[in-house]
Amino acid sequence: MSVLPEASEPSWPIPPEGGWTADDLDRLPNLPPHTELIDGSLVFVSPQTVFHVRAIDFFKQGLEAAAPPDLEVIREITIDIDWQNRPEPDVVVVAGDAIVDPEQTRFPASSVKLAIEVVSPESTSRDRETKPVKYARAGIPHYWRVENDKGRPVVYVFELEPATRVYAPTGIFHDRLKASVPFPVDLDLTAITLRRSTRGA
Repeated sequence: MSVLPEASEPSWPIPPEGGWTADDLDRLPNLPPHTELIDGSLVFVSPQTVFHVRAIDFFKQGLEAAAPPDLEVIREITIDIDWQNRPEPDVVVVAGDAIVDPEQTRFPASSVKLAIEVVSPESTSRDRETKPVKYARAGIPHYWRVENDKGRPVVYVFELEPATRVYAPTGIFHDRLKASVPFPVDLDLTAITLRRSTRGA
């Protein structure tokens, strides 16, 4: 009778005393894609849904088309908040001069003009509570949170109140998002859920 090999148990990194640091995120081997650092702890991302992927693509493409030449729109890259926090927004708009190396894996929070999070079931509390507080304290002037309402996007738009470093809500958008900051945009949100036309029609 053959002997089945023992199932290998996953090997998770053991955090040092005081937790991981932002620099550790680049040095730790074999981390899953899109691992974030929140309060010194590693956060692993669940598999993405079709809605999540479509929303990220939509905002990247839409903002790229509208952004002035001195800004860059980047998807899924980490930003340095402080030594224990290096989250990964789904989309960021950053100052163009923040890109200094095609191999870089992070941006300073001071270069970020807009951070966008597309909410997943496992990220709800982080995207609604934890991350906006950290983004605001880091001085990121604009934050958009995208929710999935039965397959239809709802975008909650926030702007930083500089005296208190707290986000103030400036709008809730369902079918169309028009905004003048951080630059003028007019986005048809229904395009996120529209099916692609069949080829050869």
